[in-house]
Amino acid sequence: MNQQSRVSPLQLFSSLGVVRPNFLVLTPICLSLGVASSLLSGSPIHWTLLSVILLAALMAHTSVNALNEYGDFQSGLDLNTERTPFSGGSGTLPQHPELAPQALRIGVVSLTVTILCGLYLVWQSGWELIPLGLTGVLVILLYTGPINRNRYLVLVVPGLAFGPIMVLGTEYALTGEFTEVGVIASLLPFFLVNNLLLLNQFPDVQADRQVGRDNFVISLSTAQSALIYGGFGVAAYLTIVFATLAGIFPASALLGLTTAFLAYQVYSVARRYSGVVDELIPSMGKNVMVTLLTPLLLAIGIGCGVLI
Repeated sequence: MNQQSRVSPLQLFSSLGVVRPNFLVLTPICLSLGVASSLLSGSPIHWTLLSVILLAALMAHTSVNALNEYGDFQSGLDLNTERTPFSGGSGTLPQHPELAPQALRIGVVSLTVTILCGLYLVWQSGWELIPLGLTGVLVILLYTGPINRNRYLVLVVPGLAFGPIMVLGTEYALTGEFTEVGVIASLLPFFLVNNLLLLNQFPDVQADRQVGRDNFVISLSTAQSALIYGGFGVAAYLTIVFATLAGIFPASALLGLTTAFLAYQVYSVARRYSGVVDELIPSMGKNVMVTLLTPLLLAIGIGCGVLI
């Protein structure tokens, strides 16, 4: 390795920015719904399995983030995107282009760890995990390319990854079965994470269009896209209400409804969005809070039902 291509320890540390570590908290929160549904079914928690599940999920999230940063840098998207605290990438590679190979290595290594953890979980819990695992791997590999170029896929795939794949994968790995509680609980992060990525597309319309991406924010007006956001939001909260009324969730699960007004505030701002990114940023922050707090509160509510 010559002097010009040598990467310093400080630069190596900087390369961890491509992981977007501040966003990884979403992973254990989504897993908590799988744990809560397992407890409600009467299954004890197998802590070794839960540790492997957490490692697999965190490495999957790390991999998709790193590969996304690498792909967006290679396409030139990161150089044209107006970054916000919640969208537009970490900015690591535009500031340190020499770290692009390191970002790719992080993505590949973390994906490898994910696959190894998945194989262990299949060995311990059953082959029924294979379809979920394979789908998750495909999402990681295809997200930055084909998925981001298809408006229908990019609308629902983020929620599929953090909802049914993570929640049901956790539940099955811990209990050896899929339950009605787990299936319905997985719908909450499905709707909310889809909304998280949908709103984050608002500031990036021009940059995304230039590199060939396709999503509903590009193909529709932002006001029309806000209606999709509102529809997903209503579906998320109605899921909690109907599951509780049907006796599938305990009454304490209604704790998850406490973020509904916050979500409505985000929707209202999205409907009025005029293209001034600075006016949207506070609502993007509120949207992150809705995405994190709602499934966490639902998991706590279900957990309280177990204790009661």
